[in-house]
Amino acid sequence: MRADVIERLEYLCRIIPGLLYGIDENSFCKKPGPGKWSKKEIIGHLLDSATNNHQRFVRGQFEQEPKITYDQDKWNENNYYLKIGSAQVISFWEIYNRHLLDVIKNIPETKLQNEVNTGGETTHTLEFLIRDYVEHMEHHLKQVVAY
Repeated sequence: MRADVIERLEYLCRIIPGLLYGIDENSFCKKPGPGKWSKKEIIGHLLDSATNNHQRFVRGQFEQEPKITYDQDKWNENNYYLKIGSAQVISFWEIYNRHLLDVIKNIPETKLQNEVNTGGETTHTLEFLIRDYVEHMEHHLKQVVAY
């Protein structure tokens, strides 16, 4: 299961930072409209996703159906991404995802069917959450850069 997801995440960690560093500061920070996130805030949202999924990937291995939810708008607002240097946001995205890549690579196969409650009507397996994490990331990265 994980080989294709691992390969995809490795690819993204390799190419995306350079593309993000190539975006001028005005374009990176400009909000497209009221209530919309800037490109920088979208990368911030992906950091928030990484943070919450990190909890899911780790706690899902040793807790019985941990409940790990988050309010994406409140997380983005209260992380103040527009006030943080772009280089820091980009480098943190890369470093965090390289760490998650190592976590994912080392989860024993026997734990991939463990369930996590993400606040919806059903629980999800670690296997599903890992795949969903990368798919969600790619969806948002395509809003920021072409690759």
